Amino acid sequence: MAGERSGLVRSVAALRDVVRAWRSNGERVGLVPTMGALHAGHLALVAAARAQGEHVVASLFVNPKQFGPSEDFAAYPRDESADLAAFAKAGVDLVFAPTVEEMYPPGFATSVHIAGLTEALEGAHRPGHFDGVATVVGKLLLQVLPDAAYFGEKDYQQLTVVRRLVRDLDIPARIEGVLTVREPDGLALSSRNIYLSPAERRIAPQLHRVLRDTAAAIKQHPSAIGPGLEKGLATLGAAGFVPDYLALRDAADFSAMTALDRPARLLTAARLGRTRLIDNIPVAYGQM
Repeated sequence: MAGERSGLVRSVAALRDVVRAWRSNGERVGLVPTMGALHAGHLALVAAARAQGEHVVASLFVNPKQFGPSEDFAAYPRDESADLAAFAKAGVDLVFAPTVEEMYPPGFATSVHIAGLTEALEGAHRPGHFDGVATVVGKLLLQVLPDAAYFGEKDYQQLTVVRRLVRDLDIPARIEGVLTVREPDGLALSSRNIYLSPAERRIAPQLHRVLRDTAAAIKQHPSAIGPGLEKGLATLGAAGFVPDYLALRDAADFSAMTALDRPARLLTAARLGRTRLIDNIPVAYGQM
Protein backbone atom coordinates (compact mmCIF):
# COMPACT_ATOMS: atom_id res chain seq x y z
CA MET A 1 0.00 0.00 0.00
CA ALA A 2 2.52 2.57 -1.12
CA GLY A 3 1.71 6.03 0.17
CA GLU A 4 -0.92 4.74 2.60
CA ARG A 5 -0.66 4.28 6.36
CA SER A 6 -1.54 0.90 7.82
CA GLY A 7 -5.17 1.01 8.94
CA LEU A 8 -5.98 4.10 6.88
CA VAL A 9 -6.46 4.32 3.12
CA ARG A 10 -7.65 7.20 0.99
CA SER A 11 -7.88 5.62 -2.45
CA VAL A 12 -10.24 3.01 -3.86
CA ALA A 13 -7.27 1.05 -5.23
CA ALA A 14 -5.61 0.79 -1.81
CA LEU A 15 -8.94 -0.13 -0.20
CA ARG A 16 -9.42 -2.96 -2.66
CA ASP A 17 -5.88 -4.22 -2.13
CA VAL A 18 -6.51 -4.70 1.59
CA VAL A 19 -9.92 -6.28 1.16
CA ARG A 20 -8.61 -8.58 -1.57
CA ALA A 21 -5.96 -9.91 0.81
CA TRP A 22 -8.60 -10.68 3.43
CA ARG A 23 -10.80 -12.37 0.87
CA SER A 24 -7.92 -14.54 -0.35
CA ASN A 25 -7.74 -15.96 3.18
CA GLY A 26 -11.47 -16.67 3.24
CA GLU A 27 -12.14 -13.90 5.77
CA ARG A 28 -15.40 -11.97 6.10
CA VAL A 29 -15.75 -8.21 5.76
CA GLY A 30 -18.22 -5.81 7.38
CA LEU A 31 -18.73 -2.20 6.30
CA VAL A 32 -19.72 0.68 8.58
CA PRO A 33 -20.39 3.82 6.51
CA THR A 34 -20.06 7.10 8.46
CA MET A 35 -19.62 10.81 7.92
CA GLY A 36 -17.42 11.08 11.00
CA ALA A 37 -18.16 13.19 14.11
CA LEU A 38 -18.39 9.82 15.82
CA HIS A 39 -20.50 9.00 18.85
CA ALA A 40 -21.59 5.83 20.62
CA GLY A 41 -24.21 5.16 17.95
CA HIS A 42 -21.53 4.77 15.29
CA LEU A 43 -19.46 2.58 17.58
CA ALA A 44 -22.49 0.34 18.16
CA LEU A 45 -22.41 -0.36 14.41
CA VAL A 46 -18.75 -1.33 14.69
CA ALA A 47 -19.55 -3.60 17.64
CA ALA A 48 -22.33 -5.28 15.64
CA ALA A 49 -19.93 -5.96 12.78
CA ARG A 50 -17.25 -7.31 15.10
CA ALA A 51 -19.81 -9.58 16.76
CA GLN A 52 -20.25 -11.25 13.37
CA GLY A 53 -16.54 -12.11 13.33
CA GLU A 54 -15.80 -9.79 10.43
CA HIS A 55 -12.93 -7.55 9.49
CA VAL A 56 -14.42 -4.07 9.85
CA VAL A 57 -13.99 -1.38 7.23
CA ALA A 58 -15.34 2.02 8.31
CA SER A 59 -15.74 4.86 5.86
CA LEU A 60 -15.11 8.44 6.91
CA PHE A 61 -16.56 10.72 4.27
CA VAL A 62 -18.83 13.76 4.52
CA ASN A 63 -20.85 13.23 1.36
CA PRO A 64 -21.70 16.53 -0.34
CA LYS A 65 -24.32 14.93 -2.56
CA GLN A 66 -26.72 14.30 0.33
CA PHE A 67 -26.74 17.92 1.50
CA GLY A 68 -29.11 20.48 0.02
CA PRO A 69 -27.96 24.01 -0.92
CA SER A 70 -29.29 25.48 2.34
CA GLU A 71 -28.02 22.66 4.58
CA ASP A 72 -24.96 22.39 6.81
CA PHE A 73 -22.33 20.72 4.60
CA ALA A 74 -19.65 23.34 5.25
CA ALA A 75 -20.42 23.47 8.97
CA TYR A 76 -20.90 19.73 9.49
CA PRO A 77 -18.60 18.71 12.38
CA ARG A 78 -15.28 17.24 11.29
CA ASP A 79 -12.45 15.92 13.49
CA GLU A 80 -10.57 13.24 11.60
CA SER A 81 -7.90 12.62 14.24
CA ALA A 82 -10.51 12.07 16.97
CA ASP A 83 -12.53 9.83 14.67
CA LEU A 84 -9.50 7.72 13.76
CA ALA A 85 -8.65 7.29 17.44
CA ALA A 86 -12.23 6.23 18.22
CA PHE A 87 -12.26 3.75 15.35
CA ALA A 88 -8.95 2.27 16.50
CA LYS A 89 -10.19 1.88 20.05
CA ALA A 90 -13.39 0.20 18.80
CA GLY A 91 -11.42 -2.33 16.79
CA VAL A 92 -11.91 -1.08 13.24
CA ASP A 93 -9.40 -2.81 10.97
CA LEU A 94 -9.36 -0.30 8.14
CA VAL A 95 -10.64 3.26 7.71
CA PHE A 96 -11.44 4.47 4.20
CA ALA A 97 -11.24 8.27 4.23
CA PRO A 98 -11.36 9.44 0.61
CA THR A 99 -11.38 12.98 -0.70
CA VAL A 100 -14.40 14.32 -2.57
CA GLU A 101 -12.33 14.06 -5.77
CA GLU A 102 -11.61 10.37 -5.12
CA MET A 103 -15.30 9.60 -4.71
CA TYR A 104 -16.56 11.93 -7.42
CA PRO A 105 -13.75 12.42 -9.97
CA PRO A 106 -14.04 15.01 -12.76
CA GLY A 107 -16.83 14.08 -15.13
CA PHE A 108 -18.77 12.05 -12.55
CA ALA A 109 -22.32 12.04 -13.90
CA THR A 110 -24.26 9.20 -12.24
CA SER A 111 -26.98 9.46 -9.62
CA VAL A 112 -29.03 6.66 -8.08
CA HIS A 113 -32.73 7.35 -7.53
CA ILE A 114 -35.02 4.97 -5.68
CA ALA A 115 -38.64 5.75 -6.43
CA GLY A 116 -41.47 5.43 -3.94
CA LEU A 117 -39.56 5.14 -0.68
CA THR A 118 -37.85 8.50 -1.09
CA GLU A 119 -40.71 10.88 -1.83
CA ALA A 120 -42.22 11.22 1.65
CA LEU A 121 -40.93 12.41 5.03
CA GLU A 122 -37.18 13.20 4.73
CA GLY A 123 -37.42 13.07 0.95
CA ALA A 124 -40.14 15.71 0.89
CA HIS A 125 -38.24 18.03 3.23
CA ARG A 126 -34.77 17.40 1.81
CA PRO A 127 -35.14 17.10 -1.99
CA GLY A 128 -32.34 15.08 -3.53
CA HIS A 129 -31.07 13.85 -0.16
CA PHE A 130 -31.77 10.18 -0.76
CA ASP A 131 -30.34 10.30 -4.28
CA GLY A 132 -27.08 11.41 -2.65
CA VAL A 133 -27.34 8.69 0.00
CA ALA A 134 -28.11 5.94 -2.50
CA THR A 135 -25.30 7.06 -4.80
CA VAL A 136 -22.59 7.14 -2.14
CA VAL A 137 -23.75 3.93 -0.41
CA GLY A 138 -23.92 2.16 -3.77
CA LYS A 139 -20.35 3.24 -4.46
CA LEU A 140 -19.12 2.15 -1.03
CA LEU A 141 -20.79 -1.25 -1.33
CA LEU A 142 -19.19 -1.82 -4.73
CA GLN A 143 -15.81 -0.52 -3.56
CA VAL A 144 -15.69 -2.79 -0.49
CA LEU A 145 -18.00 -5.65 -1.55
CA PRO A 146 -18.67 -6.50 2.11
CA ASP A 147 -20.54 -9.50 3.42
CA ALA A 148 -22.69 -7.07 5.41
CA ALA A 149 -23.08 -3.34 5.97
CA TYR A 150 -24.39 -1.78 9.17
CA PHE A 151 -26.79 1.16 9.53
CA GLY A 152 -28.54 2.65 12.55
CA GLU A 153 -32.31 2.54 12.95
CA LYS A 154 -32.33 6.21 13.96
CA ASP A 155 -32.23 6.94 10.22
CA TYR A 156 -34.97 4.41 9.56
CA GLN A 157 -36.01 5.75 6.18
CA GLN A 158 -32.38 5.69 5.06
CA LEU A 159 -32.02 2.10 6.28
CA THR A 160 -35.09 1.09 4.27
CA VAL A 161 -33.84 2.91 1.17
CA VAL A 162 -30.47 1.13 1.39
CA ARG A 163 -32.18 -2.24 1.73
CA ARG A 164 -34.18 -1.51 -1.42
CA LEU A 165 -31.03 -0.37 -3.23
CA VAL A 166 -29.30 -3.66 -2.46
CA ARG A 167 -32.32 -5.72 -3.40
CA ASP A 168 -33.04 -3.93 -6.67
CA LEU A 169 -29.43 -3.84 -7.90
CA ASP A 170 -28.55 -7.39 -6.75
CA ILE A 171 -25.66 -6.13 -4.62
CA PRO A 172 -24.47 -9.20 -2.68
CA ALA A 173 -24.42 -7.72 0.83
CA ARG A 174 -26.65 -8.09 3.87
CA ILE A 175 -27.92 -4.82 5.30
CA GLU A 176 -28.04 -5.00 9.08
CA GLY A 177 -30.07 -2.50 11.11
CA VAL A 178 -28.78 -1.63 14.58
CA LEU A 179 -30.99 -0.25 17.35
CA THR A 180 -30.89 3.48 18.04
CA VAL A 181 -28.47 4.44 20.80
CA ARG A 182 -29.88 7.03 23.21
CA GLU A 183 -28.75 9.26 26.01
CA PRO A 184 -30.15 8.29 29.45
CA ASP A 185 -32.89 10.92 28.98
CA GLY A 186 -33.99 9.38 25.65
CA LEU A 187 -32.39 11.75 23.15
CA ALA A 188 -31.16 9.79 20.13
CA LEU A 189 -27.44 10.21 19.60
CA SER A 190 -26.57 12.35 16.58
CA SER A 191 -23.50 14.19 15.38
CA ARG A 192 -25.69 17.29 15.11
CA ASN A 193 -26.53 17.27 18.83
CA ILE A 194 -23.41 19.38 19.39
CA TYR A 195 -25.29 22.28 17.79
CA LEU A 196 -27.79 22.35 20.68
CA SER A 197 -27.42 25.12 23.24
CA PRO A 198 -27.62 24.09 26.92
CA ALA A 199 -31.24 25.25 27.07
CA GLU A 200 -32.12 23.41 23.86
CA ARG A 201 -30.37 20.28 25.11
CA ARG A 202 -32.74 20.25 28.10
CA ILE A 203 -35.74 20.46 25.76
CA ALA A 204 -34.49 17.98 23.14
CA PRO A 205 -35.48 14.73 24.95
CA GLN A 206 -39.12 15.73 24.62
CA LEU A 207 -38.93 14.67 20.98
CA HIS A 208 -38.60 11.03 22.03
CA ARG A 209 -41.13 11.50 24.82
CA VAL A 210 -43.72 12.75 22.32
CA LEU A 211 -43.03 9.75 20.09
CA ARG A 212 -43.64 7.36 22.99
CA ASP A 213 -46.79 9.17 24.15
CA THR A 214 -48.18 9.39 20.62
CA ALA A 215 -47.50 5.70 19.96
CA ALA A 216 -49.28 4.79 23.20
CA ALA A 217 -52.30 6.91 22.24
CA ILE A 218 -52.48 5.34 18.78
CA LYS A 219 -52.23 1.83 20.20
CA GLN A 220 -55.04 2.62 22.61
CA HIS A 221 -57.20 4.06 19.81
CA PRO A 222 -55.88 2.37 16.63
CA SER A 223 -58.65 3.72 14.40
CA ALA A 224 -58.08 7.35 15.45
CA ILE A 225 -54.55 8.04 14.25
CA GLY A 226 -55.14 11.63 13.17
CA PRO A 227 -56.06 13.07 16.58
CA GLY A 228 -53.06 11.36 18.19
CA LEU A 229 -50.69 12.86 15.64
CA GLU A 230 -52.28 16.31 15.96
CA LYS A 231 -51.84 16.24 19.73
CA GLY A 232 -48.21 15.18 19.34
CA LEU A 233 -47.51 18.02 16.91
CA ALA A 234 -49.14 20.52 19.26
CA THR A 235 -47.03 19.24 22.16
CA LEU A 236 -43.84 19.62 20.11
CA GLY A 237 -44.79 23.16 19.15
CA ALA A 238 -45.55 24.11 22.72
CA ALA A 239 -42.16 22.76 23.83
CA GLY A 240 -40.32 25.01 21.36
CA PHE A 241 -39.85 22.69 18.38
CA VAL A 242 -40.75 23.59 14.81
CA PRO A 243 -41.91 20.20 13.46
CA ASP A 244 -41.41 19.15 9.85
CA TYR A 245 -43.53 16.05 10.36
CA LEU A 246 -44.90 13.54 12.85
CA ALA A 247 -46.24 10.61 10.88
CA LEU A 248 -47.31 7.00 11.27
CA ARG A 249 -46.22 5.03 8.23
CA ASP A 250 -46.15 1.45 7.02
CA ALA A 251 -42.84 0.08 8.28
CA ALA A 252 -42.00 -1.49 4.91
CA ASP A 253 -42.94 1.10 2.27
CA PHE A 254 -43.82 4.33 4.17
CA SER A 255 -47.35 4.42 2.81
CA ALA A 256 -49.79 6.44 4.95
CA MET A 257 -51.90 4.57 7.48
CA THR A 258 -55.47 5.33 8.49
CA ALA A 259 -55.60 2.48 11.01
CA LEU A 260 -53.04 0.54 13.00
CA ASP A 261 -53.52 -2.71 11.11
CA ARG A 262 -49.95 -3.69 10.10
CA PRO A 263 -46.37 -3.14 11.27
CA ALA A 264 -45.82 0.59 11.55
CA ARG A 265 -43.18 3.17 12.32
CA LEU A 266 -43.79 6.51 13.99
CA LEU A 267 -41.33 9.04 12.62
CA THR A 268 -40.63 12.68 13.33
CA ALA A 269 -38.31 15.50 12.35
CA ALA A 270 -38.29 18.88 14.06
CA ARG A 271 -36.07 21.91 14.38
CA LEU A 272 -34.94 23.15 17.75
CA GLY A 273 -33.11 26.41 17.29
CA ARG A 274 -30.69 25.82 14.42
CA THR A 275 -30.58 22.05 14.97
CA ARG A 276 -32.74 19.61 13.04
CA LEU A 277 -33.44 16.43 14.98
CA ILE A 278 -34.99 13.19 13.72
CA ASP A 279 -36.21 10.13 15.57
CA ASN A 280 -38.55 7.17 15.18
CA ILE A 281 -39.90 4.17 17.04
CA PRO A 282 -41.72 1.00 15.98
CA VAL A 283 -45.42 0.75 16.76
CA ALA A 284 -46.73 -2.76 17.32
CA TYR A 285 -50.20 -3.69 16.14
CA GLY A 286 -52.63 -6.34 17.30
CA GLN A 287 -51.42 -5.98 20.91
CA MET A 288 -53.04 -4.00 23.68
